[in-house]
Order: sequence, then structure tokens, then C-alpha cells
Amino acid sequence: MAEYSRVKSTKLVLKGLNKGKKKKHKDKKGNAGNEESKPDVVGGWWCISGFGEITGTVAIEMQNNSYIHALDTGLFTIGAPHKDDEGPDPPEQFTAIKVSDTRIALKSGYGKYVGLNSDDLVVGRSDAIGSREQWEPVFQDGKMALLAANSCFISYSDSGDIVAKSKTAGDGEMVKIRSSVEREVKHKDDIADEDRGNVKSCEVNYVKKFQSFQDRRLRVNEEDPTTLKKARMDGKFHEALLDRRSKMKADRYCK
Repeated sequence: MAEYSRVKSTKLVLKGLNKGKKKKHKDKKGNAGNEESKPDVVGGWWCISGFGEITGTVAIEMQNNSYIHALDTGLFTIGAPHKDDEGPDPPEQFTAIKVSDTRIALKSGYGKYVGLNSDDLVVGRSDAIGSREQWEPVFQDGKMALLAANSCFISYSDSGDIVAKSKTAGDGEMVKIRSSVEREVKHKDDIADEDRGNVKSCEVNYVKKFQSFQDRRLRVNEEDPTTLKKARMDGKFHEALLDRRSKMKADRYCK
């Protein structure tokens, strides 16, 4: 692609990367709890936790802040580590396409689909999606691994290549798929969106929801909204709103 042609890609081999077991650091229970509850977001890229969330532009993190990096040769390697607040570079970004209820295809920035060759090497040289260009994300116990067409999980070799040779998913096969797609904010309570905010903004929200807008003008009751505050405290907020809207002729749900 044109945006990649200005940068000459070379295979990066990070000797410091260790696929062995990570050392466990003891920490206070309070800090551990805070870490678990903290959203896993890096530079606006959030960690996918289920198959339904995989769509649009994604990146595959294989180490802390290190992503699968596409080379202009059609091969892939581990990219250089990023800063904690820095997302993946363009060669580390892919377009995810769902091909079934459990499998996806990945297209690199070079416009080629990511697949597997006869040597179990992950390559990006295909112009179409075949059986070898299909990948199955496997989620278990809050972790994820990516299963290739040969029923092996992807990892990286000592030479820095991305391969799929392990029939089991250990620490070296654990990955994170990160997405830059904007997520819908989910509230922990059951309060409707129209009921959020002060009483005046709530009234406007309900007017927008139910008013018929014949002349495209927003008609809000101009009486003192103090009674709404009391009604909200007494649990009669919606009745009070309905009573105020009933005085406005443009509301299709009021007399």
C-alpha cells in the first residue's frame, strides 16, 4: 500500500523476548483488585473479550505492548514494544471479517489475507479467503488464543516468525485482540438514558422522544420545573412529566 511504501520494513528479532513463564510478583490485595477492575485499554485500543466484539480494525498483541507486525515480504514478525499509552502502528493493524459463527479472516494493510503456508508459517499473500485464511479465536478463563487452519495455535519462533505449530495453548500462545471500534457505553444501573441528568434535561429528553414535531419545533412546558424535583423525590417523576406534556398539543401520547 502507498502508506507503507515510504517505510522499508525489515524483520525484527527481539532477543530480549522470553516465552517462558513470567515471574509472579506479590502485591497487596487492594492493588491486585484495582488492576483486575481497570479496563484493559491502550492508546484507545481495548481488549476484546468475546467473539461478538471482533469487527473492523483490530491488532493482535502477543506480548505486553508488542503486536504482530506485517512485512512487505508477506511475512509477519513481532513489532517493537510500544509505550504504555501508545497503540499499534499501521503495519500492525488488520481488518477483521467474520466468515462464520466461530471463525474470522484477517486482511493486512497491504490488502492481503492472513493465512498459513505448508510450513505452518503465518503469511499474508492471498487475495481471497480460503480454508487456510480462516482463524478461530478461543476464549477461556479471561484469556485468548488464536487457532489456525491446521488446528494449531499461533505463537512466535526463536527467529521472530509468526507460526502455528502448537496443538495446545500455553503462555506462549496467549494473545490479545485489540479493537479501535468505539464501544457503546454500558451503564451498571437500570436507569433509562432519558432519566439521566437534571429534571430539566430529562424533560427535554422525553419531549424529544414523544413529540410529533409537526412544525419541527421543540415544545417544552415553560412552567417552573420545581414541582418535578419534588415529584422525583416522591417517586412520581414520570406522572409529573406526563401531566406537563399533556398541556402541550404537539405530544402524540398526551391529550
